[in-house]
Amino acid sequence: MSGRPPILFPLFAGLESLEGVGPKTAELLAQAGIERPRDLLFTLPHAGVDRRRVDTIRGLELPATATVEVTVGRHTKALRKGGPYRVEVEDAATSFQLVFFHARDDFLMRQLPTGQRRLVSGKLELFDGVAQMVHPDHILRPDEASEIPAYEPVYPLTAGVTQKVMAKAARSTLARAPELSDWIDPDLKLREGWPDWHAAVLAAHAPETARDLSPDNPARRRLAYDELFAHQLTLALARSVERRGKGRASVATGALQSKVLAALPYRPTAAQERAIAEIAEDMGGPKRMARLLQGDVGSGKTLVAVQALLVAVEAGGQGVMMAPTEILARQHLASIRPLAESAGVVVEILTGRDKGSERAAKLAALAAGDIHILVGTHAVFQKDVAFHDLRLAVIDEQHRFGVAQRMELGAKGHAVDVLVMTATPIPRSLALAQYGDMDLSMLDEKPPGRMPVKTALVSVARTEEVIARLRKAVAEGRQAYWVCPLVEESEAVDMTAAEERFRLLRAALGEGTVGLVHGQMPAAEKDAAMARFVAGETAVLVATTVIEVGVNVPNASIMVIEQAESFGLAQLHQLRGRVGRGDAASTCLLMYRPPLTELARQRLEILRETEDGFRIAEEDLAMRGAGDLIGTAQSGLPRFRIADLERQAGLMQVSQQDARRLLAVDPALESARGQAARVLLWLMEQDRAIRLISIG
Repeated sequence: MSGRPPILFPLFAGLESLEGVGPKTAELLAQAGIERPRDLLFTLPHAGVDRRRVDTIRGLELPATATVEVTVGRHTKALRKGGPYRVEVEDAATSFQLVFFHARDDFLMRQLPTGQRRLVSGKLELFDGVAQMVHPDHILRPDEASEIPAYEPVYPLTAGVTQKVMAKAARSTLARAPELSDWIDPDLKLREGWPDWHAAVLAAHAPETARDLSPDNPARRRLAYDELFAHQLTLALARSVERRGKGRASVATGALQSKVLAALPYRPTAAQERAIAEIAEDMGGPKRMARLLQGDVGSGKTLVAVQALLVAVEAGGQGVMMAPTEILARQHLASIRPLAESAGVVVEILTGRDKGSERAAKLAALAAGDIHILVGTHAVFQKDVAFHDLRLAVIDEQHRFGVAQRMELGAKGHAVDVLVMTATPIPRSLALAQYGDMDLSMLDEKPPGRMPVKTALVSVARTEEVIARLRKAVAEGRQAYWVCPLVEESEAVDMTAAEERFRLLRAALGEGTVGLVHGQMPAAEKDAAMARFVAGETAVLVATTVIEVGVNVPNASIMVIEQAESFGLAQLHQLRGRVGRGDAASTCLLMYRPPLTELARQRLEILRETEDGFRIAEEDLAMRGAGDLIGTAQSGLPRFRIADLERQAGLMQVSQQDARRLLAVDPALESARGQAARVLLWLMEQDRAIRLISIG
């Protein structure tokens, strides 16, 4: 795939090639992420001002924006430096004042010569019964009147760049926007009533009413779709390259899986059975599996993972399960081993801690095929780790194992099926944005026997009461988490808050009963503190970051979250899921600082009402927006300029199906529509996709 198509060159030129943009403005725009004309094209107006002409301002309800032709009257200069400079003007029926502060007299005399006609437009307000327009937005000669559109688009501004400069630069960009062939499926375009690309861009920059600014406007919807489609096309290309790697059919016999089921004290849920069937079917097929297993806290992902690993073993191969930290790896081992051993399957763990002869012995057993399932951290990917016949990798998705790493796994010569597990219920539209190259299995029901967690809202004023309750619970042999607030500014502030809380609780509950973990601790100390809590040596664990709490301590039945209003809903739900894992009745106390905003109260009440993570995630998305929901910075979620994942969730699904369909009939993008799609990929700067086509 040779370089960028020439038709797009004008959109990728320097910003200074645009009218009215000099080096200084270009620099300011670049700070706001607008580096080339193309970026301006996709920076759409977010509001508009009605600048339709009126003959007179008489009868307008003030304050209002008015555009009116006037005759310029008397100038009254400012009496003191920086004071008001006034110009009397008269329209068809009445007079009013134009007011300027810090103005240069000579400049105003030239701009508003007494006795001449001018068109003025700006905000009119009443001051002491006099109508005034302070600093009009536009002052034009009648022959220049056409420069103001009847409905003026308002662009999102960046410091130091005015609306005028933005509008001029946008106009200059639109003048060089090329006509492009269409990459959208013609039936879809017809059904949705979408304009061609060029027409859509022009329309989006020239709204005629407030309705045209809505995400549902056909021109905007089309441009949003283009963004989502380019993104999904990239993911679909990655998926086809990933799956083109010869898969190996791992056909389940069911012999080992049935032993595990027989040893279970309960029956799997329908959701678990469905997920296991989907995975087994993928693994039995000739293509490589790339599947995402999405399950809420406590929905029984472990059982599904074990059954998937057993499919690999039944087919004569091995499986690996990767966790982000050693503690979580050990926990997976503890939950997987008893299940696997009931089927006579050998499970081992490999982490950075394994050294010398012990490590060598494990590696030898692995290479010989004597270890069937290996659990570990990313240490399992080191050079000297060789499997006898690796068929499945299960990745516990807390460490954002992206498409690139999944491809690397394939490049190791293992045609490995991949199952990624995530405990964060993500609304479907976001799951598609982040994992569109994978197929989805969802666990949306809880196994029987999980105790519901009682959730209560408590004001900070009642902290003493909470500590007294905690003292009583600890005396009864129960364990508790105490999560400190999230201070955005710095981890150091988080740390002091946590250390302070730790000292207070230690003083109240006694030496040795309270442990502490925070983000600034060395990993070994963190692990040791966690291990003491897991072993029950400490009764209360004070923690800052959410991440450190990925542990399973069935005896822990109390979760206190300070300043719960500073956490996202999904995080709160994750934290709450750390209790209620044993047979004791569990409680989650959401402590807040009054007064709560209406939105914060709504959010905390949703948690009180429901334990359904998918419902919580949907509510969270509606309230907070997609970027916040999964922390855009580290989530690998693309930043869309036009598409709005909350309001246009449905488009994401359509774009995924469309992208997969196009590649199914035209894998190398060589048809007319395929060629148009290549241009779209260049336009949307999907370089990765372009590299993937050239690999293909």
